[in-house]
Amino acid sequence: MTIGPYNFLDPWVLIGLGAIPLYLVYYFLFSSKRRGKVKSSTYHATPTSPSFWLHIPTFLYMAGLFFLIFALARPQMDTESESYIEQYAEGIDIMIAFDVSGSMLATDFKPNRLEASKEVAKEFVKGRKNDRIGLVVYEGESFTQCPLTTDKSVLLNLFDEVETGMIEGGTAIGMGLATAVNRLRESDARSRVIILLTDGVNTHGKIHPVSAAEIASEFGIRVYTIGVGTNGKARSPVALDFAGNYIYDYVDVEIDEKTLESIADITDGRYFRATDKNSLSEVYLEIDKLEKDKINTVEYEIDVPEEFYPFAFLGLLLFMIGLFLQKVIFRTTP
Repeated sequence: MTIGPYNFLDPWVLIGLGAIPLYLVYYFLFSSKRRGKVKSSTYHATPTSPSFWLHIPTFLYMAGLFFLIFALARPQMDTESESYIEQYAEGIDIMIAFDVSGSMLATDFKPNRLEASKEVAKEFVKGRKNDRIGLVVYEGESFTQCPLTTDKSVLLNLFDEVETGMIEGGTAIGMGLATAVNRLRESDARSRVIILLTDGVNTHGKIHPVSAAEIASEFGIRVYTIGVGTNGKARSPVALDFAGNYIYDYVDVEIDEKTLESIADITDGRYFRATDKNSLSEVYLEIDKLEKDKINTVEYEIDVPEEFYPFAFLGLLLFMIGLFLQKVIFRTTP
């Protein structure tokens, strides 16, 4: 509660102030009846008459009571800010290794695995405010689509440009992971993470996925692996017609989950399986929780002294003055 320049730690005590005007009303009514018994046609309680000065001790008592109640409510000087917090965020370096092979055009995710995975990954990027994030894409080979950056708009634009057929066909999981590791190995971030997404089996590349995982482990890089695809069969592109359009057929969904689990185990990460866009979003949310920014918080508090003693002293002083006037100055004898 604030009154004027003061905050009160125990504002409920101020309820006692209501007794002061009630007592004054009672006091003057009682005094009026006593004055009515005085047989004098010239009686007037003017500031110059003796009867007026006799009321001064009462006013001093009430003023003293006012300041004592005020003091008991524990007033403090009102300040705009009694504390402030300083925060320092330590970001995390994250590389996303993204499978763009032809099977990512399967339509078990809407509109297909590739576009659904891009949309979910972009939402993840938008939520990582203090991190540097980069992007590696791979098919039969791999390359860095975007190096580590804090400029999320650049990264999001480069995500939009990702499509199947950018490089040689195939699925080089080991190469994609190794390229991501190479981008992180010289990072001095407190936490270095790779999110490896694929919908298939390693078929190309000179580096086996497990070997790339062991290299990541040597550099203290944690890898979260994501297998994308429904259980059973999925409508997938199997060939091209004469016009260059994909011919689709239902094929078995084959994900090398054993290898993806091994990669995660070796690097102290986790393996996730996403069978639709919603579950893929949940995977990224889980990774987001696992890799929260480290926030160092220091709180400074301003010591605001209570104003109890000045008001208590003033209240007692008024009481003593009132008592002195009543017992010494205005003392009457029968």
